[in-house]
Amino acid sequence: MAQMQRPRFAPVAYVAEQTDTAHSSPLASVDDDTRWTSLVWCPADFPAELFETAVSQLIHHPEYNSTLILRSETVSESTSSFSSAIPALRSLRTVRTIHRRLLPRRPGRDAGLEQHCTLYAPEGEGDAADDIPTTLVLTPIFKAAAATLPYYHPAVSHLAFRYLVQDPPILRIEVLPLSGTPTDINSRLYRTCLALLETLHRYGWGAMTNYKKRVLHDCIIPREPYQDLYLIMRERHKHLVNTWQEITDPLKHVFEDIGIATFLMLLWKDTYADSTPQPASEPNATEPWKSWPRPPAGFLDLGCGNGLLTHILTAEGYEGMGIDLRARTSWSHYPAPTQAQLRVEALDPTELDDPATLSSHPYLCPGVFVIGNHADELTPWVPVLSALCSASGYLSIPCCAWTFDMRYERSRNTAYPMPDGFVESLNLGGEGSNTSSYSSYRIWLASLSLHLGWEVECEALRIPSTRNWAIIGRTRTSDDGVAQLAEYEHRAKQIFQTVRERGLFKTRRPEGKAGGDH
Repeated sequence: MAQMQRPRFAPVAYVAEQTDTAHSSPLASVDDDTRWTSLVWCPADFPAELFETAVSQLIHHPEYNSTLILRSETVSESTSSFSSAIPALRSLRTVRTIHRRLLPRRPGRDAGLEQHCTLYAPEGEGDAADDIPTTLVLTPIFKAAAATLPYYHPAVSHLAFRYLVQDPPILRIEVLPLSGTPTDINSRLYRTCLALLETLHRYGWGAMTNYKKRVLHDCIIPREPYQDLYLIMRERHKHLVNTWQEITDPLKHVFEDIGIATFLMLLWKDTYADSTPQPASEPNATEPWKSWPRPPAGFLDLGCGNGLLTHILTAEGYEGMGIDLRARTSWSHYPAPTQAQLRVEALDPTELDDPATLSSHPYLCPGVFVIGNHADELTPWVPVLSALCSASGYLSIPCCAWTFDMRYERSRNTAYPMPDGFVESLNLGGEGSNTSSYSSYRIWLASLSLHLGWEVECEALRIPSTRNWAIIGRTRTSDDGVAQLAEYEHRAKQIFQTVRERGLFKTRRPEGKAGGDH
């Protein structure tokens, strides 16, 4: 059956005589008969029963409509006790209110704000059908007489989303603007309401078609602790933008690696919570992560490039090493503790399947956590080496698609055996509109990890990169104990043998002084 196409968003500036019917005049307050200002409307392409589902996205995810908002937090919710600040409206009755707190993305620049988000249903006799909300009103809470609204909030005392049941039904936005606020079609308020109306139109259609997001975030680390820690890490390391030594874009690279470091710190806190001794002293209140659990043998950042991720983790008290083929300009500008953790080395994975060699390896030691952040041709080797060296886990963020000794091609490189539902459970893509060479490569990498005995987890990281997909192994599957682990080791050694027999893998020589004649 052909997929339904979402109707085109067709907004119309409100004109009373063209829009109103006996049941669709603007909102009016009960107490003082204040008339609201209607700004813009559009056809409603979904039934009234889905209005609450659609606006719930607006209530709980305001960040989707404003880049200045980090997220919202629910303070309280009630179906019986309503604040006096919530407007009483003619022909409507209050059925539910949510008290939320808006958190700004830049706390140093914008203030937070609390709001009442109130759902109204048409007046009736109290039957279940009458409890279907058709209006949502957002009311900012002013905690002081002289308080002002932050920039990201429209200059209104109330803003309403309405579903008007008529023939045909329409969606409309109405406001009570603050004194002196322009409402013409060129005003900021009108443009904001237009954007909100388009969002509601899209959410309503999505509710009707059971839309599922193609990319799910926060599958492993919850959004709230990640965002809270990220804001702290950003403030601590944003100065690196101004001291950037590379020719690459500092805004992208600095904030991307801050995001990855934040994710790793929280991942390690969760992963090693049961195996790390509790500190004898009280945690540092201003830097609690300094006493958080961490990998027992530190981290290894394979192909660390500019060394920024290694630097951030080192600066925050984590032990580990970054290795790459050549030293970057940045390396010599980092503090001495970071410089001591950066090494020029060309890793030849084809020589590392001998337990004797691995047991004496300076970096790939038992308990290490391996990081492959856009590690190019080393990417497929990350789960292999992690398995053979008894790593405590790994994180791989694939970029360029490589197999063990050649470029990945969908037509040539088939995935390893996977159980039914494996791809869907990890939200790996690869079907419908989400089919791409990159999604196929993700599936191949995830199947490889499963083939080697890792319990695979995936996360779309909140970083400024289109290559933001992380494949994570923290636990080995060993249902059959030692025998099963021996089988996984055998599979890994088969990979080494095949690669050596083909003879295509060439280790790039270290550059600079470490390369001898360079």
